[in-house]
Amino acid sequence: MATCCRVGCQILDLGNAGLSGTLVPQLGVLTKLQYLVLYSNNITGQIPKELGNISALVSLDLYQNNFTGPIPDSLGQLSNLRFLRLNNNSLTGSIPASLTAIQGLQVLDLSYNKLSGPVPTYGSFSLFTPISFLGNDGLCGSVVGKPCPGEPPFPPPPPFTPPPPQSTYWQSAKGQQTSTGAIAGGVAAGAALLFSIPAIAYAWWRRRRPLDAFFDVAAEEDPEMQLGQLRRHSLRELQVATDDFSDRNILGRGGFGMVYKGRLADGTLVAIKRLKEQRSPRGELQFQNEVEMISMAVHRNLLRLRGYCTSSTERLLVYPYMGNGSVASRLRERVDGERPLSWQTRKKIALGAARGLSYLHDHCDPKIIHRDVKAANILLDEEFEAVMGDFGLAKLMDYKDAHVTTAVVGTIGHIAPEYLSTGKSSEKTDVFGYGIFLLELVTGRRAFDLSGMANAGGAMLLDWVTNLLGEHKIYILVDPDLEKNYDEEEVEELIQVALLCTQGSPVDRPKMGDVVHILEGDGLAERWEEWQKVEVIRKQDYDMPTRQTSQWILDSTENLHAVELSGPR
Repeated sequence: MATCCRVGCQILDLGNAGLSGTLVPQLGVLTKLQYLVLYSNNITGQIPKELGNISALVSLDLYQNNFTGPIPDSLGQLSNLRFLRLNNNSLTGSIPASLTAIQGLQVLDLSYNKLSGPVPTYGSFSLFTPISFLGNDGLCGSVVGKPCPGEPPFPPPPPFTPPPPQSTYWQSAKGQQTSTGAIAGGVAAGAALLFSIPAIAYAWWRRRRPLDAFFDVAAEEDPEMQLGQLRRHSLRELQVATDDFSDRNILGRGGFGMVYKGRLADGTLVAIKRLKEQRSPRGELQFQNEVEMISMAVHRNLLRLRGYCTSSTERLLVYPYMGNGSVASRLRERVDGERPLSWQTRKKIALGAARGLSYLHDHCDPKIIHRDVKAANILLDEEFEAVMGDFGLAKLMDYKDAHVTTAVVGTIGHIAPEYLSTGKSSEKTDVFGYGIFLLELVTGRRAFDLSGMANAGGAMLLDWVTNLLGEHKIYILVDPDLEKNYDEEEVEELIQVALLCTQGSPVDRPKMGDVVHILEGDGLAERWEEWQKVEVIRKQDYDMPTRQTSQWILDSTENLHAVELSGPR
């Protein structure tokens, strides 16, 4: 995909496009280019130094190719660069010191190359942690925990000692008393008391006066969690931003916790996820690793984690605020003045959500399984582009227990049958959820509705659609809000993609990368014909095993006009 205007191209997106050969130096003349996306191809040769001339470049994604040679020193000239991902290539040489001068650099991934030499620790590199440099055996320095040649070995880190409980003035004074100074001390204390009556009265007044309700003002002092590529907020800052987590600012409720709308001190609107789980020292390191892995997943169609807060009592994640809400709220709970989603917008949302999921499955290492793909978890940015929310949080919340749980927590109507029966999720459970999401887009209905569909083939959206499709009643399926402003052939094709994604056997479902290609116009007819030969309509069995504990959370988007980030599935 290339997006150009009269002054030049701004986006060149050819990720996972089967490209080979080498990059030409002439790319350097595209000085207005902001996004150069060439990941997951078979490009060889060196990275042209001329890329340093693309002064407007914001994101450079060359990972998962076969680049060799050094990282060009000229990339340090890219003053607007925020995302630099060169991982999973065969780059050699040292890390250019010039990269440390890129002040706005937020995401850096040089992992799994053949780099060597010291890792800089100054400038923008002071933010980055070992995860940015994994898989480069020749690198050294304090960041990777390996002394460079000629340097003494690093001393072991001191054991963490929790701070002693704070004592009051009177407890401290009592500890300092001695029997030999009792009389003198009494006289001195009596004299001091005469002069301290005003101070004591003021202290008494302060204790009687209502105090601001902050749970843990000392959150800024927590030394245990320092994540390099995220902004760290203090608990007090986020409490002020949300008016002390006022109910008026609640955007959503889910299995992970509450989501609040907040305004930071600089005026930025954010959505703050207040996690339910309690802090566990046993899972602290894994929690840190998972949060940083989530922050490394940066894609146009993924909700970017922009900050966090941790303390002895709280864990909070900070996301951008999506003013256009979720797909679910736009389909079913529009407020006054909001227009229904057009058919063209719905097609755009379907493709964007597929690209986001494909990125999580195919381009994150390790891959991220969402576990709860549904319209309520797909948000809309200012251009009505689909933005996948809540990814990675299910894994994040599992860190306290290493064993596989047999309790299924899910949104009824969205759960793949194998997940329900085994409690184990995979990328194919996400594909199933995506198929149900497509049906939500087409029909405007919930995945489970005891009233609207119960008299027309069942309460499950999938059953209702397959029954009507078998009767060739597509006009009944389509969301009435579209008012017949849609292409019937395109509707039927999108339903076919949904049914391919919701096949009973996970082996039969396509991968999300294949779904992206199908939505882009490649291969649907062949897949649909093959599927029809096996079974024209496959019905899903939602009987719940009696031996299994299941917690059902109904899909509700009531009053969630801006964002809904829901629970683990």
